[in-house]
Amino acid sequence: MEVSDLELLRRARGGDEKAFGALVDRHAAHLYGLACLLVGNSADAEDVLQETLTGAVTGMWRFGERASVKTWLVRILMRQASKFRRGRSRRPAVSLDAGAGEAPYEGGPAVRSSADAVDARLDISQMLSELSPEHAQVIVLREIEGFSYEEMAEALGVPRGTVESRLHRAREELRKRFRGTL
Repeated sequence: MEVSDLELLRRARGGDEKAFGALVDRHAAHLYGLACLLVGNSADAEDVLQETLTGAVTGMWRFGERASVKTWLVRILMRQASKFRRGRSRRPAVSLDAGAGEAPYEGGPAVRSSADAVDARLDISQMLSELSPEHAQVIVLREIEGFSYEEMAEALGVPRGTVESRLHRAREELRKRFRGTL
């Protein structure tokens, strides 16, 4: 019987390092995929993921158990990705290593070949890089991750109405910028 995320977190709070390791093993690939989409390349995504996991370790005692552990981890990741993007003065580099022997990230688009995977990854990364961090976040959470509005609000730490308006504006911006592509 598989132990729940919440139980693993509770054990980790009690000092069980293996429990935290199991939680990381369960969610790291998914979080890494999100980080790649948000920051545009694998090296920076690794840094954001590392900061996310560090934040989870230091903040696990503050987790109020109102949301799922996955949503809590995504919220930390979103905060770290925003912090990274605000601190970066150059345009994001787009990773070409996805699809070249790496397993595709969870939640990504289904593609038929590694060339298609690279093209899809470049297209998504390019589109997201041209959006504000707030708009990129809501697009990733809703359209790629399939989060509900409530989960998005929890992950982003904003009211549901803010999520809805950001998503509407982000979709409109994508339609205007990429009319021939979408």
